Amino acid sequence: MALEDSSAHGLGGKINPPLRPRDDVEALWEHLLDGTVDWVVSDHACCREEVKFGEPEDDVFLAKAGFGGAGYLLPGLLTEGTKRGLSLGRIAALTSWNPARRYGLRTKGSLAPGFDADIALVDPGRAWTVRAAESESTQQYTPFEGFELTAQVTDTFLRGNHILRAGKVVGPPLGAYLHRPAGAA
Repeated sequence: MALEDSSAHGLGGKINPPLRPRDDVEALWEHLLDGTVDWVVSDHACCREEVKFGEPEDDVFLAKAGFGGAGYLLPGLLTEGTKRGLSLGRIAALTSWNPARRYGLRTKGSLAPGFDADIALVDPGRAWTVRAAESESTQQYTPFEGFELTAQVTDTFLRGNHILRAGKVVGPPLGAYLHRPAGAA
């Protein structure tokens, strides 16, 4: 799943870097599949509609760049990536091991002794349609609106704590800012 310049219309599609034409999206997939691109992450730069759009609402210079996307990253990559021959192991490396190594997060990215128990459980056969109104994000807008996905994250554990159960956030927030170690590649 990748956004192209026809995916989002108007100021809701204002992001940095900007949306690209379909040929560029296909080139990104090609480089992902051949190993040139070796990690996939989301900056999840979202905000509520009243913050995203300025006053007047149609002023591009007042609109903030970005939109929510973290909740759609793994299901989208599984949906589109498996269609293109991307293996589940490669998807795991692209979304966990490789970014953790890049940022020097030595206790992240693997299910092994000594690593944090950060786990996403995914139902690879649960089809669903992206609807901003149903998202756990506070943003009321997504350019992914209406995308049909064939995989869904059902449960998530953060350092062993069950924080998403059957698609719903449970318990208090447990996240913590992780400082990038000095000298990390």
